[in-house]
Amino acid sequence: MPRHFVDFATIIGILSGFGLVILAMASGGGFTWFIDGPSAMIVLGGTLGAVLINYPISDVLGVIQVAKNAFQGNKQKTGTVINQLVEMSRTSRREGLLSLQKMLKQTQDPFMSKAIQLVVDGVEPSQVSHILETELDYIGERHRLGAEIFTTMGNFAPAMGLVGTLIGLVQMLRQMNDPGSIGPAMAVALVTTFYGVILANLIFLPIAGKLKTKSSQELLLKQLIINGMLAIQSGDNPRVLEQKLHSYIAPSQRRSRFYHDSID
Repeated sequence: MPRHFVDFATIIGILSGFGLVILAMASGGGFTWFIDGPSAMIVLGGTLGAVLINYPISDVLGVIQVAKNAFQGNKQKTGTVINQLVEMSRTSRREGLLSLQKMLKQTQDPFMSKAIQLVVDGVEPSQVSHILETELDYIGERHRLGAEIFTTMGNFAPAMGLVGTLIGLVQMLRQMNDPGSIGPAMAVALVTTFYGVILANLIFLPIAGKLKTKSSQELLLKQLIINGMLAIQSGDNPRVLEQKLHSYIAPSQRRSRFYHDSID
């Protein structure tokens, strides 16, 4: 499997967001004013219930695994993959497509391994393209579902906060005969909305956005692999292959293997 490292941008974003909010809460009087168990239960329980109504429980339980992707970065760089494909092209032109078999052990990406195996097995290019494109579609669908669940949670959390606020207001209005209790009851009612807004805008929606971004990057990389393997199968010149694959990255990131080299 590809190696992963921690995506510090996600962690720094969450810590800085919550840190500044907590600092503002503490400087305004008291942090404990914003702690209320029933309000948290309404927001968290209501959001979870709404999500379970929307999606099968298996998808909801899998959201923890999906969330890990927002905190992980993939060390598989586009430039490195392009170099691997160009090297495969050079090897296959010298020794034939069967020579790519030895590169399977050097490949950590299951998708690329599958693409290499299909080419080595002599599968027709149209079938190779169909098989890999189909897998790409299903990978995209799984990614879309994970991001969609977090987006749904982000949409429901503020609504559940509003429900909690309405409950608090009803309880407050029933105690109008005691003016001294109106202020504290109103504060507790608003805390529920606060919880919903914070969870939605500092956790659920940002994670959904990060998952969408990572999905787009991963799908683009896999599309590059598909086109690269098809070009290798058709016997494209390695220099031409490199130029084709460089269209997937910004000009400032393009590094040619043939600048000081020649093609055999």
